[in-house]
Parts: sequence; structure tokens; C-alpha cells
Amino acid sequence: QEQFVESGGGLVQAGGSLRLSCTAFVRAFSAYAMGWFRQTPGKEREFVAGINWSGGTSDFADSVKGRFRIARDSANNKVYLQMNALRPEDTATYYCAAKLSPGSQIAVDPNAYDYWGLGTQVTVSS
Repeated sequence: QEQFVESGGGLVQAGGSLRLSCTAFVRAFSAYAMGWFRQTPGKEREFVAGINWSGGTSDFADSVKGRFRIARDSANNKVYLQMNALRPEDTATYYCAAKLSPGSQIAVDPNAYDYWGLGTQVTVSS
């Protein structure tokens, strides 16, 4: 059974950095495009970043462009979200998502993803 587990969340001051990790417990990690989403209470889950199956294509929400990076380590079945220059408005629960996809297009709609982790909390203090 496919499972995706996030780690790396925590409390950080504004301007600081965190790196989130998502470990995929799957047979064929390369079959999945991966995404990071975030959600705050009372709001819809929003796309943060995504990377295609090969790592050759990535996309970011406008709100994080230039501050966040996404990468995947296929040898270890992991995807990372490096978050720099964090702001209080980045505070949210961050979710790893996986989509069975052989293409290069990055899906920004959470409904397009097949599997989800349980989330990791990121809190940025001002």
C-alpha cells in the first residue's frame, strides 16, 4: 500500500529556512509526479510546488517563487521542499501529494493527486 510521510516541519522565525521531506513508501517512485500543498484552518488546500516524475520539470505558486525550491531523490524515494526567506503567511500544515503521471505537466489542482501524506506543521513567527 502506497504511503507518503512528511517530516521537517517546525517553528522558525521570519526570514529563516526549513526543509521539508517526503518519503514515499512505494514500489516505483519514478511513476509519480509529486506536489507540496499547504492548508490553514478554514481555507482550501493550496498548491505550493510540484515536480514531475523525472525531476526535469517543476512549478511553484507565485507566492513562493524565488523563495522555495523542490527536488526529488529517486534513489531514496524522497522529495524535498526547501523553504527560504519564510514569512508569517507561510504558516500552514504542509502536505506531500503524489500523482501517477508519466508526463511533464505539473498539476496544481489538489483533486488531481492520488495519494496524500498526513501533513507537517510549519509555523513562522514574526
